[in-house]
Amino acid sequence: MKILIATGLYPPDIGGPATYTVFLEKHLERHGVAYEVLPYNIVRKYPKIIRHVAYLVKLLLRARGVTVFYALDTVSVGLPVCIAGFITRKPYLLRVPGDYAWEQGQQRYGVTELLDTFQLRKKYPLPVRVLVCIQRLVARRALHIIAPSEYMKGIVALWGLSIQNITRVYTELKEIFIVDSKEVLRDGFHYTGFVISTAARFVPWKGLDGVIRVTHILREEGLPVSLEIIGDGVLRNSLEALVDTLHARAYIHFLGAISHQEVGRRVKSADVFVLNTSYEGLSHHLIEAMSLETPIITTPVGGNRELIEDMKTGIFVPYQDDVALAQAIRQLIQDVSLGKMLARDAKKKVSHFHEDVVIEEFVRLLHTLWKF
Repeated sequence: MKILIATGLYPPDIGGPATYTVFLEKHLERHGVAYEVLPYNIVRKYPKIIRHVAYLVKLLLRARGVTVFYALDTVSVGLPVCIAGFITRKPYLLRVPGDYAWEQGQQRYGVTELLDTFQLRKKYPLPVRVLVCIQRLVARRALHIIAPSEYMKGIVALWGLSIQNITRVYTELKEIFIVDSKEVLRDGFHYTGFVISTAARFVPWKGLDGVIRVTHILREEGLPVSLEIIGDGVLRNSLEALVDTLHARAYIHFLGAISHQEVGRRVKSADVFVLNTSYEGLSHHLIEAMSLETPIITTPVGGNRELIEDMKTGIFVPYQDDVALAQAIRQLIQDVSLGKMLARDAKKKVSHFHEDVVIEEFVRLLHTLWKF
């Protein structure tokens, strides 16, 4: 069989779909599956709407000999794939890493509620309503849906799909091989005191402002904490303005969108990894922090509950609860043995996310849908 993989992000783009596409390229052929990748970035230079039409044309031109399309999001590539599938009478699989309509609503159209509440809402701003209709149409016409977590499987089922038509295939762990010990890394980075690390897109639901505030609070108490923020995004200017308002540049640092290897080195050398988020399908960053044996503080939302067990493999705090987050960090500062225990037990759990396990699940699904 042959799969045409339609992806919204592809290297040098940074993000989950880009990482996932590289993972598929690495493994599919040795499992007897031919593939071709059509990245959306080849049409991104065109204006909106025109780029979607251009991408649809490219899908149609490459459809000959293809068994199935595989769209890695619901709108940017999902809609053109849906139309191409209808024209060519070829089926498509759809991976739903998150709710695109909700994400765009949060960033651009004034949506403030959390994802679970958003699913129950009946009225949206018009642009959000259009996106809701598109992604649900694309999902309903797909031959089968792939969700990266049980949580996202449940969200997609709320769109009116049968749960039997949705399969959970976990996000893969892209292993980072770091020879240096934590001590050697810390010396190289000139780290002193208690180092907090966080990594995320700079979007509203990641709660980076809360991590900044809490770091400042702890510093004002006299605790020797510092914060390293990995990533970039639309809120960069406002987050930097917050740091400036707090006069915290000396101990809060923006590292930008650094390489995957460098992310691993920074996270491994930190004393805690914090993800203060209101929503995760399944977080690459949490899985990688678990594998690197860095203690985790995060929120009990979405796929996080499939990764972390409170006070066993990490610490849960409510989203944007500055008091609870500050207390959790104090607890790790005061009890070093607790952090070591949490990190050790978290690493034992990451075997479920190793690449060989994940690709076997995906290929098994293909064998179920097509006998090849």
